[in-house]
Amino acid sequence: MTGEKTFLYGTRAVMEAIHAGRELDKILVQKNLNNPLIRDLLALARENLVPIQRVPGQKLNRYTRKNHQGVICLLSAISYGSLDHIVSQCFSEGRIPLIVMLDRITDVRNFGAIARTADAASVDALVVQLTGHAQITGDAIKTSAGALNHLPVCRVGSLKRCIKELQHSGLQVVACSEKAKQLMYSADLQVPTVVLMGSEQNGISRELLESCNQHVRIPMTGKISSLNVSVATALVLYECVRQRLNL
Repeated sequence: MTGEKTFLYGTRAVMEAIHAGRELDKILVQKNLNNPLIRDLLALARENLVPIQRVPGQKLNRYTRKNHQGVICLLSAISYGSLDHIVSQCFSEGRIPLIVMLDRITDVRNFGAIARTADAASVDALVVQLTGHAQITGDAIKTSAGALNHLPVCRVGSLKRCIKELQHSGLQVVACSEKAKQLMYSADLQVPTVVLMGSEQNGISRELLESCNQHVRIPMTGKISSLNVSVATALVLYECVRQRLNL
């Protein structure tokens, strides 16, 4: 069973793919495998910010029955961008950065829908943590109507650390949470801004909420207390658009 992804197998083949700069979605390593070559692979993967997942051997066998040596890597469907470069380019071109940061969005269709809206709203990049987010598969690209082929996606080791770095670069981080007191309409979204959206199940983690500059909410006047995350993201982004177009 290969699914939609192209994959490579074998420890040295995967290490060569990293050295060659191939875009890797993640590396699957058999549990309890811990020889010197595996340790070299794990160190190389961490150095290059490639996610690693320890899995049972049976899962690797579902990808191939050939001699995978306990290692399979899934090739990414997209190319990842450099967040530092994107932010610097925005400022150098005289544009006001607008970034969307996603905390543990795990539904591929939600991710694709968010990317589609982000592209339409001229978002400069999507930011996700190295692990814990939806895999960017063909389904995600299809749901995004192809936006993921154009919109930069940036992977970072730590969202919390990334927030601090973006704030240091002059961006405010605005968390959208149903528990916030301030409505999104009263926030100034015309300045360099990161919009932070949380997971479908648990919202934004507490440690990230504590790091943000502002907390805003979408007004809810009906009986349902929350929105689908892709819909909520669209509403916040188009408030950014409205303010920036001075409508």
